[in-house]
Amino acid sequence: MNEPADPIPTGILATAKQSWGDLFRWKQRVSVVNAHGETRAEWVSPDPIQNPISLLWQLSLRDWIFFIVGFCAWTADAFDFHALSIQTVKLADYYDRSKTDISTAITLTLLLRSVGAAAFGLAGDRFGRKWPMVINMLVLGVLQIATIYSQTFSQFLAVRSLFGLFMGGVYGNAIAMALEHCPVNARGLMSGILQQGYSLGYVLAACANLGVGGAVETWKTVFWIAAGLSIGVGVIRIFFPESQQFIDAKRSGHQATDAASFWRETKAILAQEWKMCIYCVILMTWFNYYSHTSQDSYTTFMRTQKGLENAGASRASILMKTGACVGGTIIGYLSQFFGRRRAIIVSAFLSACLIPAWILPQGERSLSASGFFLQFFVQGAWGVIPIHLNELSPPAFRSSFPGITYQVGNMISSPSAQIVNAIAESTWVKGVTGEPAPAYGPTMGVATAIIATGIMVTTAFGPEKRGRRFETVVLGAQDEITAKATALEDGLEKPVEGGSVEVEDASKGGLEKEVKV
Repeated sequence: MNEPADPIPTGILATAKQSWGDLFRWKQRVSVVNAHGETRAEWVSPDPIQNPISLLWQLSLRDWIFFIVGFCAWTADAFDFHALSIQTVKLADYYDRSKTDISTAITLTLLLRSVGAAAFGLAGDRFGRKWPMVINMLVLGVLQIATIYSQTFSQFLAVRSLFGLFMGGVYGNAIAMALEHCPVNARGLMSGILQQGYSLGYVLAACANLGVGGAVETWKTVFWIAAGLSIGVGVIRIFFPESQQFIDAKRSGHQATDAASFWRETKAILAQEWKMCIYCVILMTWFNYYSHTSQDSYTTFMRTQKGLENAGASRASILMKTGACVGGTIIGYLSQFFGRRRAIIVSAFLSACLIPAWILPQGERSLSASGFFLQFFVQGAWGVIPIHLNELSPPAFRSSFPGITYQVGNMISSPSAQIVNAIAESTWVKGVTGEPAPAYGPTMGVATAIIATGIMVTTAFGPEKRGRRFETVVLGAQDEITAKATALEDGLEKPVEGGSVEVEDASKGGLEKEVKV
């Protein structure tokens, strides 16, 4: 029997106060429900640190297949996005526009990703993970080709807006497919590896940019490569089966029989989980500013303020995001043992401490090293996010909830690159040659410091459900949600209190199943 704990409160301030106190306790507070429906809170000791190789061996062949396909989809998605951001200078020359104008395309892409996340995430929960992802990846490849053939800047912006709509559908289905089959104690490590698909996509895009050279027209070659990756992943996904979690849920009658029922259930979940939704959107807004502010304009910063050529800036970008891949994997793994929130807070704090070393050095080597270590901690914090969002998600909406909250945060933070470019191009500092240069370094440094502080504060007062089981939803729970939703729609009753809790399996002495109440 674990040590009893005070129950988890329902009020926002009371929950924040309790979360702050729990941050300094090694054991984690969890809610459990016994076979008689009685609820209590307990202190549960975190898992001991395990050999990461042994954790990887826990995944079956099926687990690895689903993880790899989800990882490849997320990597191709990131390559598609960064094919534009790392070639801002080339595109500005090609369309004879300012770099701030070109970053408008980034803003539009991020702005419309939330719409795609909602549409394809909900489709993933209703129709499965497979075909929404196939459609996403194939259309993304076609839109990359359409970007190449955009003759005017207006056409370019229109295509990138449509690209954002379909890009938004990838994240939720990819992480749900990749992580929902993983063993519980391996999810921190696998979450860290999965999130680095984003950084790997950046590295591959930077490698492609380095390979094609610095001539203006070469940006099109990078986009052709991006199109091939997206279409290739979409075709490969066709030959793999549907998610077993979705198949099991459908066999158990957990899927709505029509669109109206599905939307009623969605409204019921939002009525019960609105506080969690708002919290996750705020958190993901900070995180998306964190990522885009510290990376989207970094290549431009090195070329304009630090005087590097295309090749040197590309090599420095590759090493910078290599640090992101390493940091995200390691810190995501450690979050399984030290806690999701502690891992995020420590990573954000260390990244803030490294800001001066990140923007002040001169030369390719120094900028590569400082970029490596800053992104080690920026993406280290990000490495915790996929599993953290999945653990906070309502069980029946684990495909849509992470994607929607992530992409709404993306939508709110969508002007990040445009803001950085606008401020930097209107503020001048002394460049490496002694001539005035756009103030990209100071702009990114101040913004990243503010954002890292926001992440630390938001995370410190927020919830954590490390170790939550994803395996099954108790039979009948979906019917209860549907009934609640119908009643809500008819104005017959108020939304029920509570959310997902854990059921205690006395025979195993652990927490095995999730119940939605």
